[in-house]
Amino acid sequence: MSAPDSPQAAASGKPVTPSRIMDLASAYFGSCILFTAVDLGVFGALARLGPAGAGTLAGDLGADLRSLRLLLDGGVAIGLLEKEGEIYRNTAEADAFLTPGRPGDLSAALRYNRDVYPAWGRLTELARTGRPVEPPALHLGADPARTRTFVLSMHGRASAIGRAVTPCLRLEGRKHLLDVGGGPGTYSVLAARAFPELRCTVLDLPAVVAIAAELIERQGASSSVATLPGDYHTTPFPAGIDAVNFFGMLHQESPDSIRDLMRRAFEALPPGGVVHVMDMMTDATHTRPAFSALFGINMALTKEDGWVFSDAELKGWMEEAGFTGFTVEPLPPPMPHWMARAWKP
Repeated sequence: MSAPDSPQAAASGKPVTPSRIMDLASAYFGSCILFTAVDLGVFGALARLGPAGAGTLAGDLGADLRSLRLLLDGGVAIGLLEKEGEIYRNTAEADAFLTPGRPGDLSAALRYNRDVYPAWGRLTELARTGRPVEPPALHLGADPARTRTFVLSMHGRASAIGRAVTPCLRLEGRKHLLDVGGGPGTYSVLAARAFPELRCTVLDLPAVVAIAAELIERQGASSSVATLPGDYHTTPFPAGIDAVNFFGMLHQESPDSIRDLMRRAFEALPPGGVVHVMDMMTDATHTRPAFSALFGINMALTKEDGWVFSDAELKGWMEEAGFTGFTVEPLPPPMPHWMARAWKP
């Protein structure tokens, strides 16, 4: 019996190899190097000390020399560090985005990815049972440490994303913005700075807004940004609002819940009131963009109704509630989010 042809020919005539599959199977190697280097403080240490050897870094970070050298070499292999002889330094990319204190620092934001990493190892369980693999409330008050990490991570993400989001807001002349599920309140702080006449209210769970209040005060925004502890599913929307933001939270809601939130926003707003939705979205197939489709799995692992909706579905829900003038557009790269807006006639 003759051996099968290898590699097989694809329909396009190009050879098929297993390289992409093997890359996928080991993709988490790089993620774990990134998470560990951030947790240990490698990038911050190199920014503080300058180029350094493994021994110097091990002493500074309180790490095992042999294991740290393996980690550092791995960091070089995936392009986050550079190495000359036995001396390591941050790449320009790591210096800009992984060094604490830099304007573009993402190290706090990445801790959310680190925290949900174990849940991804239980994806088979989700597929078989249809239920989240960890308690959905774990990072929303049930575990104070996870909750604090989550809120601070969301603050880090929002601080980075906010530079692209804020210019897209239609808040000229608005007086009172309700930030539904506003988490750390970061987007409200940025909005209040951009629109000085605007007052903002962040509605979220008590354990979340307790941390948000600390962050708001730390940024000197307590006079313009208030918090409202509650459950946005049931807590009445405040009177006098003329703008509502749903930023990065509808992907944990069922279609019926989203319909209800849109209806309540419509009822609370005056004529001419505006609603903004910033979230991951897909096309009608729910497969593109790829990151949004994968993020839907991430949400299902940790939330009963976690998913990612399409832009067409959102348009339908908003128009069903009575909103008009719906528009949606992607935020500038590298942001994976989309911004939608509509008005109450």
